Amino acid sequence: MPDLLLELFSEEIPARIQRKAAGDLKNLVTKKLVDAGLIYEAAREYWTPCRLTLDIRGLTTKSGEIQKERKGPSINAPKAAIDGFLHAAKLDDISKAEIATDPKKGDYYIIRTICHGRKAQEIIADVLPDIIYNFPWPKSMRWGVTSAKPGALRWIRPLHSILCLFSTNTESEIIDFEIGDIRSSNVTYGHRFMSSFKPIAVHRFSDYAIKLEKAKVILDANRRKEIILTDARNLSFAQGLNLVEDEDLAEEVAGLVEWPVVLMGEFEERFLVIPPEIIRLTIRTNQKCFVTRKPNEKNNLSNHFILVSNIEAKDGGKEVAAGNGKIVRARIADALYFWRTDQMPLPDLNRLSASAERFKLDLKKPLDQRMARLDHLHVTFHTKLGTQGARVTRIAALAAKIAPLVSINAKLVRRAAVLAKADLQTEVVTEFPELQGIMGHKYALLQGESKNVSQAIEDHYKPQGPTDAVPHEPISIIVALADKIDTLVGFWLINERPTSSKDPYALRRAALGVIRLALAQEWNIHLMPLLQEAVQLLICHLVEHNLAAYEQRLLSDNTSELNRVQDISNAVSLQKRKYEKELIAKANLVLQDLLCFFHDRLKIYLREEGTPYDAINAVLTPQTDNFQQIVRRIEALIIFINTDNGKKLLGCAKRAANILDVETRKKTVIAEMVKPTQFLRKEEIVLYNAIIKAEKKIAPILAEGDFSAALTSLASLREPVDLFFEKIQINDKDITIRANRLALLARVRALMIQVADFSKLAG
Repeated sequence: MPDLLLELFSEEIPARIQRKAAGDLKNLVTKKLVDAGLIYEAAREYWTPCRLTLDIRGLTTKSGEIQKERKGPSINAPKAAIDGFLHAAKLDDISKAEIATDPKKGDYYIIRTICHGRKAQEIIADVLPDIIYNFPWPKSMRWGVTSAKPGALRWIRPLHSILCLFSTNTESEIIDFEIGDIRSSNVTYGHRFMSSFKPIAVHRFSDYAIKLEKAKVILDANRRKEIILTDARNLSFAQGLNLVEDEDLAEEVAGLVEWPVVLMGEFEERFLVIPPEIIRLTIRTNQKCFVTRKPNEKNNLSNHFILVSNIEAKDGGKEVAAGNGKIVRARIADALYFWRTDQMPLPDLNRLSASAERFKLDLKKPLDQRMARLDHLHVTFHTKLGTQGARVTRIAALAAKIAPLVSINAKLVRRAAVLAKADLQTEVVTEFPELQGIMGHKYALLQGESKNVSQAIEDHYKPQGPTDAVPHEPISIIVALADKIDTLVGFWLINERPTSSKDPYALRRAALGVIRLALAQEWNIHLMPLLQEAVQLLICHLVEHNLAAYEQRLLSDNTSELNRVQDISNAVSLQKRKYEKELIAKANLVLQDLLCFFHDRLKIYLREEGTPYDAINAVLTPQTDNFQQIVRRIEALIIFINTDNGKKLLGCAKRAANILDVETRKKTVIAEMVKPTQFLRKEEIVLYNAIIKAEKKIAPILAEGDFSAALTSLASLREPVDLFFEKIQINDKDITIRANRLALLARVRALMIQVADFSKLAG
């Protein structure tokens, strides 16, 4: 069966989008071909900085016949609707249409037509121009003389040639079509600098790949990436060094070269006083180079780096390595300047005293100065949620509330929270935002902060995703919790919640972070009081924010009757109470919705951890706000229901729940409370006494959080419930007796639900 080879050759495509673009090309072409009735065996995409290539194997030579249906109006539709249908279908008489029947809609007209098969070459030539003209680039450009014409081709970079071949084992055929002033051909081009860059005629994919490699182009990006990593490791090892692995950088560099040549450069050792994170980011970001380290030195880098050239130089790459070394030195010199500047006093210290007093900062310390400046400059966090300084105030207050709940020094927690965002005003973080937190940690250690406080400054951003590590130090966890809770409550209050398709503020990630942090330690923390505390802190800010705007409107309203300052002051006071009342009323609904959002995230997290869905639903209630307890209950429940007592109790619980559900739907009267004076049989008395005993026993056990013991206590109800079902006719003729017996079952269910809702368990 024939194969299709397509190559789109252009100016350099940005490395970060090459893989996706090649995938888009494959998906678009194969879908169009299949929709047109062609079948293929395999398809694979390739990409280099200058080309997108698609290799489709085992393509059918002709499409099969396709029957198309056009549904029309009801046979009872108005004449105008039927005439419109005939016109669209290009028929002159409705008798040429068939009548079909729908059970719901009745009889309607339908036209069935058969599209005869077409040659694959015709289909390919028909679908490719539309795909190329409408290719989904994130950004595109026009060029050349034809760019001013309507409908001119737009591409990520100027497109130079299109190779399109339909080939068998014995022959190949050019699929002829035209895009602007480019006509498809059987010609490609090699490396721009290392080949003659003359047209290379090809016949099929096998000789295409071979001829490209002879012209110094390695087509397979994954192979280029492997060459880069292997040669980089070997070159490092030869110099007595280890490569600092970086898969993402290798992927990016593989998209920058067609013929990778790995070289080593160096810079002066004096630059190694800079933290390794800064050196690595400087070299990685600006020069797309890898760093190395000496063996057995995990945290320290060497002064040698690995670069990847796109040419084989006559001097073995010495000049290329030297040129990169000069640029790297200049970049690292800048980084050294940033590093040293961040440890020096700020020039505007005299303006920072008010902020320093507000946060109890020591202006003799560089990081404290940066925090004071962050507050002084009123750096915005979010238009509706105020400044970073205001946010730090809230985070510190909330963290101080959490600390005593888990017996952690509140003073240290507050210190960590106050300094957590200070490095946002450092030169290094301004240059490399990826280092926020990391640099705060380093600068805190340099100015003498405790190890735990310094670590918390770095860790409070964690976890930043489902695979990111969770902090283990208590101070880090507390500040991270306060930070994420403030973020979530704030955006919920201003109605900036995630939708099914958008989550611009990464609130799902923040909620998952809160869950993972809450489970990181054996802490018995209830979330709702913390959410309420965060709401109170935010309400104060939102009220002041709204009042400032309101007062400004009053002062600027020349027609207002409020001419005296006292009148304006009274109006502002009234408006303040109004705002507070509105926000407090709104807060309850907001927090319940936010707790529901946490529950959804928790379900997903636990399911991914392998927890049965029915066990989660059995334990989780709309009011549950202690994630640690939820996990403990689920673990205890799963163990319990796999025992003989558990299985039997589960059967009793389900039977009781089913009876109550049925009688509720039938609107049968169920007594509000059990009346022992209405018992007629000893089985009723035995069950009632067992319930009373279990209730007294379970309440303190649950208060201590011993869910295994609570389930064991519930098991004492199994025999009395079994006897009750066996000996007692619940639906007694006497309405009063029946209502009392149903109330007894309701009491059993209510007691069990305190531990878990057994009716939601499978089995």
